[in-house]
Amino acid sequence: MAGSDNEKLLKFLYTTPIGRFFLKALSAPMISKIAGAYLSSFLSKPLIKGFVKRNNIDLSEFYSDDFHSFNDCFSRKIKENLRPVDLNSSALISPCDGLLTVYDINKNTVLPVKQSRYTISSLSKDEALSREFEGGKCLVFRLMVNHYHRYCFLDGGTIEKNYFIKGKLHTVRPIALENIPVFCENCREVSVIDYENLGRTVQIEVGAMMVGKIKNHKLNSFSRGQEKGMFLFGGSTIIVLLKKDAVKLDDNILNNSLSGIETDVKFGQKIGSKN
Repeated sequence: MAGSDNEKLLKFLYTTPIGRFFLKALSAPMISKIAGAYLSSFLSKPLIKGFVKRNNIDLSEFYSDDFHSFNDCFSRKIKENLRPVDLNSSALISPCDGLLTVYDINKNTVLPVKQSRYTISSLSKDEALSREFEGGKCLVFRLMVNHYHRYCFLDGGTIEKNYFIKGKLHTVRPIALENIPVFCENCREVSVIDYENLGRTVQIEVGAMMVGKIKNHKLNSFSRGQEKGMFLFGGSTIIVLLKKDAVKLDDNILNNSLSGIETDVKFGQKIGSKN
């Protein structure tokens, strides 16, 4: 589907009464599970060629000898030298490829776009945890279907706790963010992480429409840049919560965010520094 046609469909689904009727069914987890099962089966292999062509994906950059299903292709692993991780212990790195926007956490509230408003406590479902991040930063990494869909840890450390929140599956495109509190409705996995250089941090992977699964590795300890997990099919979002004065984000990212502009970042790239 062409980009303009896709946007028209999303506008219909999210802004019209009839569209919202169909959206209720499409955003149900069961529909996504059925679609995910198909996309993880050998029956979906014929979809790969068209997907690669439409999204201008250069498969020579990935380990792509034999995809067994569409999801094998979607969650393909990139060759290591193409995503070098900044190993400087004072650097804050991006956990993924994506479009980054940074927001202040004021009185537990984040204002992502226009009138769409949500609280950290509704996002994490943990009131006590949310209070720790008052005055901190909320980093929102929005992944499109053509992005690399594996993500990493920001530093060496350990996972304090990890839990999954059931929900619906809406698209994470701006048209949805303007009409529905997507981050608080979508299914998501929350990790509370003790990093060696960043301290206590929260990373949240948010599922999106037609994402069959948030697939995280079962790890208790890890190193900087080590793979944390991957998304299966669909645009998705990663949210990182940082405590007050924990880091200084790069000026270009802050200036873009203040202007409502997303910054294109890559897995392992330096995006700020430890204070």
